[in-house]
Amino acid sequence: MAPVIKIKRAYDKPLKKDGYRILVDRLWPRGIGKDDVLLDEWAKQLAPSVHLRKWWGHTPELWDEFQKRYMAELRHNKAIEDFVESHADKKVLTLIYGAKDTEHNHALVLQEYLEQKFRS
Repeated sequence: MAPVIKIKRAYDKPLKKDGYRILVDRLWPRGIGKDDVLLDEWAKQLAPSVHLRKWWGHTPELWDEFQKRYMAELRHNKAIEDFVESHADKKVLTLIYGAKDTEHNHALVLQEYLEQKFRS
């Protein structure tokens, strides 16, 4: 059975129901200590490339195009297969991200992509 995949901001309080917590940002979230996040893993390799992140700049008007470009990166990211294989036994995965915008962030795209990969 595929894990349930949730997303959560790094600044929100960690909860037991979060399950296995994975930071999916390439950069550490600003203003927060490593002990405050309570991570099980930091999967930088799943984050958008530096080039894509800088191009997007969290600009909502570029959201649709960002999603397409990030999905294309994910399809060619060899780390995805390893991630899916090594986390298939987890019940709940929570993808932790640092962005302020909860409606336009890469964790939403990654969540959708991983849900498809775990079920295929």
